[in-house]
Amino acid sequence: MLPCGGFYPMSAVCEIKKAFMDKALRILGIDPGTRHVGYGVVEQRGNRLAWLASGSIHAKGDAVASRLVVIYRGLRDVILRYAPETAAVETVFTGNNPKTAIAIGEGRGVAVLSAAELGLEVRGYEPALIKRAVAGNGRADKEQVRAMVQALLNLPRPTDTDHESDALAIAITHAHHLKTAEVTGPLPLIRRDRARRRALPECIARQLPPGVA
Repeated sequence: MLPCGGFYPMSAVCEIKKAFMDKALRILGIDPGTRHVGYGVVEQRGNRLAWLASGSIHAKGDAVASRLVVIYRGLRDVILRYAPETAAVETVFTGNNPKTAIAIGEGRGVAVLSAAELGLEVRGYEPALIKRAVAGNGRADKEQVRAMVQALLNLPRPTDTDHESDALAIAITHAHHLKTAEVTGPLPLIRRDRARRRALPECIARQLPPGVA
């Protein structure tokens, strides 16, 4: 409705709707770990979700610190290459093994750092919520999640690893929650993201894609 009390013409309404539907949002999903990390990038355009990239980062060796460096650098490379605007990770599931929980927490911390350092807002989702969002069942097994990820993104074949499919499932979950406003808080504006990136150390800013900063 116009401020004067009138209404927008139907042609203007259609243009506004078309502009909204055509706006694309790139989302990065990360399945954290200290040896194997999955990543998945999807693009949301209106009600459509499209696969852009996915894979796994494998860190070898016994030294945890060295593996975390490999993971950090690998995730940064993914972010710089595909330029997602927001990211999501799986939250830490503690279970009954504190040692495992600590290791997962370390991997998650590196994942969050790699995204936040480059200006992305990062959200966390519990494993059961991710399974419910993708497969309709909070207790779905890995094969069910992988099959649903393939169907939802219209992939020609299943993903190569569970880490990859889990990362895509996290990205899909984030897209659904952004769409239905179930996650509180707005996404950071692109302008603000760019301002954050300009504030990064020069050695990082030089590696950003053209036009980002």
